[in-house]
Amino acid sequence: MTPIHILLVEDNEGDILLTTEALSDGKILNQVSVVRDGHEAILFLGKVGAFANVETPDLVLLDVNLPKKNGHEVLKWIKTHETLKQIPVVMLTTSSTDRDILLSYQYHANCYVTKPVELDNFMEVVANIENFWVHIVKLPKT
Repeated sequence: MTPIHILLVEDNEGDILLTTEALSDGKILNQVSVVRDGHEAILFLGKVGAFANVETPDLVLLDVNLPKKNGHEVLKWIKTHETLKQIPVVMLTTSSTDRDILLSYQYHANCYVTKPVELDNFMEVVANIENFWVHIVKLPKT
């Protein structure tokens, strides 16, 4: 299996630590980039300013509740850009509201996953996301 580049868009430091730890526990050392708000995610994906030379991610893990621009705004932005819309976006969030789920799929999220509260369950969910997107599905070359 070839490592992939994962962009984690998350503002909660604890969730960043747990997610990156769960991703690093995998058999493949994927590259993980982290941005902490929706505006920064758009700059990263648009390769603007300090992000001019970043590698385009193969997968985006996107929280819904973000400062500056929320996850739905970022998702909509990604899916309306010709060069980015093929990147799978996994909504990984604490929200389980019907509205957030519906909006995510209306804006073409590839899947919606609610973060478990318990540590072991959280780590397992992130490991399963990584396993699915790295080992099972075929991603387009960006």
